[in-house]
Amino acid sequence: MTTLLFSHAACVEHDPGPHHPESPPRLRAVLAALEKIDGLDRREAPRAERAVIGRVHDAAYVERILTSAPATGRVHLDPDTAMSPGSAEAALRAAGAACAAVDAVIAGEARNAFCAVRPPGHHAERDRAMGFCLFNNVAVAARHAQAAHGVERAAVIDFDVHHGNGTQAMFERDATLFYASTHQFPFYPGTGAASETGVGNIVNAPLAAGSGSEAFRRAMSETVLPALEAFDPGFVFISAGFDAHAADPLAMLSLSESDFEWATAEIAAIAARACAGRLVSTLEGGYDLDALAASAAAHVRALMAA
Repeated sequence: MTTLLFSHAACVEHDPGPHHPESPPRLRAVLAALEKIDGLDRREAPRAERAVIGRVHDAAYVERILTSAPATGRVHLDPDTAMSPGSAEAALRAAGAACAAVDAVIAGEARNAFCAVRPPGHHAERDRAMGFCLFNNVAVAARHAQAAHGVERAAVIDFDVHHGNGTQAMFERDATLFYASTHQFPFYPGTGAASETGVGNIVNAPLAAGSGSEAFRRAMSETVLPALEAFDPGFVFISAGFDAHAADPLAMLSLSESDFEWATAEIAAIAARACAGRLVSTLEGGYDLDALAASAAAHVRALMAA
């Protein structure tokens, strides 16, 4: 079985504005790097249905996002998060990609999948857009795995440099969901202390500014990966942010693409033992285009080798 790649041209049409770090060239850079990898099964992302998104977001919030895209120009939902005319369609395709990837992996069409989409999702809360995020793509997909396919226990591992406050908030009271994160701390969005443990299903491994490969791999090996294995997931998700790279302009960790490749292989190995390798990864952050492209390619190569 191969690795599936889900994306859609609409995800390039979300344009938060000139000089915004979460820019359309991010996705173009990722897709250009993945074009060089043979053996990927490339698929077009469908739109997510409102009811599917509504499993994690309030219905009124979903409606507000889908009707807030302007006819021209941009509207700001907060100082960091803006919508352009193409943003609602992009958000539907981003969430739809993650759900379609779940469907395909559970159907046995592939062992795993990567969703090259934007806007990202892990900061979006039940009724609030923030941190460049509109819908929480990975949370939508985890609930879809449970509701549509009977997966009892779904896990998300997040190695974006920013803590996924939205995913944590959606999961922290439900023991059938697991969330673990490595991230720079203290840092935006202010959540992610090690003391935040939910109902025993939240694992935060904060990293000090300046941390590099050794600290990251130790946090993964000693904290995140054992907790994931103990949770015994029926499906594994990755919030794949690559902004912990040393070249990234928005943060102060010092990882390389080899660290992301290693982490992906380790997570996939646990998925192989726990749930027949069933894994879906979705793009989150990463704002240096060269580092982002190289890291995403390394990540996908690791998925293909799993």
